[in-house]
Amino acid sequence: MRLSFRSAGSVHKGKATFYDSKGAGGNCSYPSAPANRRYVALSPAEYAAGAACGGFLDVTGPRGTVRVLVMDQCPECEPGHLDLSREAFAEIADPVQGVVGISYRAVVDPPLPGPLTFRLKEGASQWWFAVLVGQHGNPLRSVEVRQGSSGAWRGAARQDYNYWLIESGAGPGPYAIRVTDRYGHRTTATGIRMAPGQVQHSTVRMYGGAAFARATTPARSPSVRPSRSTWASVSASPDLAAAASPPAVLDAAVAPVDPTRAAACG
Repeated sequence: MRLSFRSAGSVHKGKATFYDSKGAGGNCSYPSAPANRRYVALSPAEYAAGAACGGFLDVTGPRGTVRVLVMDQCPECEPGHLDLSREAFAEIADPVQGVVGISYRAVVDPPLPGPLTFRLKEGASQWWFAVLVGQHGNPLRSVEVRQGSSGAWRGAARQDYNYWLIESGAGPGPYAIRVTDRYGHRTTATGIRMAPGQVQHSTVRMYGGAAFARATTPARSPSVRPSRSTWASVSASPDLAAAASPPAVLDAAVAPVDPTRAAACG
């Protein structure tokens, strides 16, 4: 079984455990967990080398449904095994159970927390380009870059830690960056500067119309390597629950940093 964001209406069944990221943002390179603490780590098959990053799942258990941000990978999980944050697990089941049967499905076009954000990785230059896109709502299909406002678009390659890379660089900038998600939404942000380690806020949303421009001071994120530990799970017989109507989306903070993941899961 493998989650497909292309068929988001499909309901999958499996089991859920929980863990605590201890504030780290996981394999998807976020510098911290979302403010509402509702997140999930997926099996390697469903994480799909970073392709699921930034998407949302509605997860239903015995107590109800919770919406979670895909931000991490559970290296030892099988497909269908979701490792939720402790807070998310508590919304769908009693944490004393440790593991419960669930149903889950991908969310299409969740409400967006704001315009697209872009963060060039530490070490980026005109000769080596790596960018992380934030606040896109749906998983991304492609990221393309060009120098200035003309010239050919160059495709960037997604890395398993959720940055998009052009190994030979994309020039000194500023850049236009064209982003396309799994469901065909496409938008272009302009004026993205060569400013490694800073989160740059664009004035465009992935879908739902353009956002008002806002003046912000770019936030500098430290270059750290978050790791996921403290995987909690207790063996029990799954009790599969039926899917429920999705709740209102919860905000997810996205302002990324450099990761690599090595962890064990429940």
